[in-house]
Amino acid sequence: MDSVPTASLNPGPVCSESVSEEQLKSPMRQLIVADLHYSLRQWDWVVRNAGRFDAVIIAGDLLDITSPVDREAQIIVILKYLARIARSTPRLLVTSGNHDLDEPTPSGERTAGWLDQARASGVLVDGDSCMSGDCLISLCPWWESDASRQAIERQLARDASRPRRCWIWIHHAPPLGSRTSWNGHKDAGDAALTEWIHQFRPDLVLSGHIHQAPFQEGGSWVDRVDSTWVFNAGYYIAAEPPFMVLDLENRRVEWISAAGNEQIHLDQPPPRNTPTPP
Repeated sequence: MDSVPTASLNPGPVCSESVSEEQLKSPMRQLIVADLHYSLRQWDWVVRNAGRFDAVIIAGDLLDITSPVDREAQIIVILKYLARIARSTPRLLVTSGNHDLDEPTPSGERTAGWLDQARASGVLVDGDSCMSGDCLISLCPWWESDASRQAIERQLARDASRPRRCWIWIHHAPPLGSRTSWNGHKDAGDAALTEWIHQFRPDLVLSGHIHQAPFQEGGSWVDRVDSTWVFNAGYYIAAEPPFMVLDLENRRVEWISAAGNEQIHLDQPPPRNTPTPP
């Protein structure tokens, strides 16, 4: 496994020093974050750096249900952030997490209905899919009921029939049975997602949700389920969030965090070590 330089935790006008200018010039580079949890310092960091990438992916938990700021106020602020990011990068893709739910469905389940408003800014959200080059990306919402689980199954079945060279899913919770879902005490992953991976065999799944996974013994920011790569950047409180850079052209993923930096090549086995928590 190759090493990369230590990331700076100081916010600045350009991307972290761990990502070089030469690297940023290559095509098909995507910035991946999750679990920003209404941390405005981290949102500011994303705004500053979005323009350095071909796409920005935010894999759920944009809001924070534990914040003293009212949820409706959070939504107003985050929609403005999404609009700013969308103006800075060719493509912004956002999925919901369990902290983002606001609207009840007829069955009583809550959804992140407010994300639909971001479409006016050109943001792709829950239930959408798009081509990035010759890779298909499917955006999966947070689900809590049989009805919404079945809706995701239909979405994935529909997308499975589309021609593509590779297939990427964005799904907030990582799969059960993966080191990316280990919280230090138990496997807290999504069993349905694991079943869908077995059934549809995507190339990559980008997640979040289990904040501690990259920093716990037995956990990791990266793993494989069957032949599918699964990723979880993790979460901590800092000015710069832990993040990943997906380089599709060179088949490489870099993880940059306060605990250290790692990179993997998609044609090689995943690493087995666990970084020290920040």
